[in-house]
Amino acid sequence: MSIDKEIVEDFVSESKTLIEELIDLLESIEGDFSRVHELADYGNNVDRIMGGAKNLALMADGDHALHMISDYAALCKAVGYKASQIKNNEGFFDVCVALLLDATETLEVLLQHIHDPAAKLRQTIPEAFIERLRWVSQQFSDEYSMSVGTGQTESKKMAQSEIDDLLKKLGL
Repeated sequence: MSIDKEIVEDFVSESKTLIEELIDLLESIEGDFSRVHELADYGNNVDRIMGGAKNLALMADGDHALHMISDYAALCKAVGYKASQIKNNEGFFDVCVALLLDATETLEVLLQHIHDPAAKLRQTIPEAFIERLRWVSQQFSDEYSMSVGTGQTESKKMAQSEIDDLLKKLGL
């Protein structure tokens, strides 16, 4: 099944606007641990990119870049939400913000190359970034949630194995 290029371009345009907002947010809270909770806003906004990519991927071929972009955004979302819950660890907060800045810039590159094959896009993700992501995700214990609960339902936890599964889906 082929996906309408105009729909994809609209998605890319909206996502680029969101990425600008994400980068502005991260740069504004960088080094300011008192604003750690604002990483939940990061998670909410990157979730919009993930959701849009997932919905469009339903109309796309199995190897379309949208699938990879959706999974990559899911990783960003998980780290953002988990990092928003960091307590008493300013150094780890700083590491997470730096990782998310790099991740968001890479997400922007992935979007710029959305019409390239997914296999080619995988090569744009630096191995050093993947290692940093694995290290950061291993620092989160089970008490960190991958979403921010509303208080009405229990938040879903993202186990290390789920992060590993997303990395595998990305071919990383």
